[in-house]
Amino acid sequence: MTTLPVRVERRVGQRFAYLLPLSLRLCDSSLEGVGFTQDLSSRGVFFFTDAALQEGAAIEITLQMPSEITLGESMRVRCRGHILRVVKPVASAQGASSQAHAETKIGVAVRLECYDYLADTSEAAATFPRVSVLHEHEHEPALDRQVEESRPLVQASARPVLN
Repeated sequence: MTTLPVRVERRVGQRFAYLLPLSLRLCDSSLEGVGFTQDLSSRGVFFFTDAALQEGAAIEITLQMPSEITLGESMRVRCRGHILRVVKPVASAQGASSQAHAETKIGVAVRLECYDYLADTSEAAATFPRVSVLHEHEHEPALDRQVEESRPLVQASARPVLN
C-alpha cells in the first residue's frame, strides 16, 4: 500500500480561482505584456503570459481586483512583487480548450508585496472641474459674451520708440 506524501500548505491568504485579464511590466526593463490569472490571493498570483519572464525579477501587475480580495468593492489595482517561479509550457494532447490555451503560455507565480489602488478613469474624469473655457459644454451655461467683449485689449509691446 502506498500513501501520498503529506504536503504542507505554505500560503497565508486564501486563493481564488479567477480568470482575469492583467497587464504587466518588469520594473528593471522596458518589457511590457499582458496575461490572464489562474488564481489570485491578497499575497500572490499565478498567471499565464507570452512575455519572457525570469525568476527573481521585480514585476508590476495591473488588474481588476475582485471584491473577495479587497473586502469591499472590486477595483483596479497596480501590484508590485517578485517572480517566484516560471513554469514553461508543456505539450499535451488534452482536449480542454482553456487548458490547451494556457499550455501555450508560460505560467508565472508572483509574491505580491504592495498595492496601489487606482482611480476608475471614467468616474475620476467626471469629478474634475473643467479648467479650460475655450469650448462650451452642454452641461455648463454659456459665458456672458458682453462681459468679455467690454474688456479693453492690452497691447503686446509697451517699449518706448527710440529716434
